[in-house]
Amino acid sequence: MLVDSHCHLDFPDFADDIEAVIGRASARGVGHMLTISTRVKRHDAVRVVTERFETITCSVGTHPHAAAEEQDVTLADLIRKAEHPKVVAIGEAGLDYHYQFSPREAQERGFRMHIAAARETRLPLVIHSRSADEDTARILEEETLRGGPFSAVLHCYTGGPDLARRGVAIGAYVSFSGILTFKNSHDLRAIAAELPADRILVETDAPYLAPQPWRGKRNEPAYVAETARILAEIRGVSEDAIARQTTANFCRLFSKVPHSALG
Repeated sequence: MLVDSHCHLDFPDFADDIEAVIGRASARGVGHMLTISTRVKRHDAVRVVTERFETITCSVGTHPHAAAEEQDVTLADLIRKAEHPKVVAIGEAGLDYHYQFSPREAQERGFRMHIAAARETRLPLVIHSRSADEDTARILEEETLRGGPFSAVLHCYTGGPDLARRGVAIGAYVSFSGILTFKNSHDLRAIAAELPADRILVETDAPYLAPQPWRGKRNEPAYVAETARILAEIRGVSEDAIARQTTANFCRLFSKVPHSALG
């Protein structure tokens, strides 16, 4: 069994064929999907998807792009929404210096608040980091020293080896998307080859970043199988071994996911 550890099934891209999308994922051996919140104020739409399908759970949080919009969202708001049985993670939150749709100060405040929520709820934090390796690592290390460890995953990893190393050192996992299948992903593949086996995950980030040979088209959870195939090739193990390893890692990190939700 495979798990798509990060997708966005509440997005309009899936409004017309969500049942077919879930069916195709199941046919490719994808037994669970974690659909990720990007705005706390729109969380009801995320939760509704999880309530339709047993094999889908969700997170709650504010994407760094929306950090300025949701500065009135509080720690208490996150903690309260995380009480729902289908909410198994906090985020995605973090830093995005590539687009900078929100000021860096607002992104950092939001990031630190989500870390506090992860620590308080004992749910893993889903971290978005783009073009912000040094500040992401610094904040993770500062928060670990100040408040103690918390569980987390660096999702859709595109950073350098230093952030991966420092993330793993504080206990974080690293998740790979369809970018790993792109022909120019040599540096990323080198990182994927060297990480500890018990810290790797696979995801789609659907509807974005479809792997080869669907690059440029809408991504969907079924395609996580192709990312897993390439990850297995890079690490010199079988596809079955990667499926077992990444699923075990997912279950360890997202421990609130009930066994009944793993198809």
